[in-house]
Amino acid sequence: MLEFLTLFLIAISLSMDTFSLSIIYGTLNLEKKKIYLLSIIVGMFHFFMPLLGNMIGSQLLSKLPFNPDIVVGSIFILIAMQMILQKEEVMDLTKLIAFFIFGFTVSLDSFSVGIGISMITQYPLSAYFMFSITSFIFTFLGLKFGKGLNNKFGNKATFLGAVILGVLGFMYIF
Repeated sequence: MLEFLTLFLIAISLSMDTFSLSIIYGTLNLEKKKIYLLSIIVGMFHFFMPLLGNMIGSQLLSKLPFNPDIVVGSIFILIAMQMILQKEEVMDLTKLIAFFIFGFTVSLDSFSVGIGISMITQYPLSAYFMFSITSFIFTFLGLKFGKGLNNKFGNKATFLGAVILGVLGFMYIF
């Protein structure tokens, strides 16, 4: 149960930057088809990026001469810092390539989490599905409710995700 809760909190944390950016893009009044397409693309990236990170990370972590929990915790803290310090810029979503760029950029943190996912769970495939579904939902909701939510929660959503990842990072280190 604790493992599920940890993975769910990570999934929410990874989806917070997606959510905040989706709020911004939601103010562009995208067509329903584009809202679904962008949400699906982001969900797919949040499945495959941690998978790729895990494949690479399992090789790296097996060769490290120190406790991998420190690496996982440090990665979480670095992601949290990046989420707080980064400045988002709105890109033009009139071309399909922009959807893939959006999906890729908001899922880079999922790649980093994938590096250490095997230290968190014995069932990484379930985690990838959880990350994917959660990011799809957060993207969809952010886009649908973007105009109304932007004024209230835009920067706070990213900050909350960063805090959750930071706390999890310190929990792994200590």
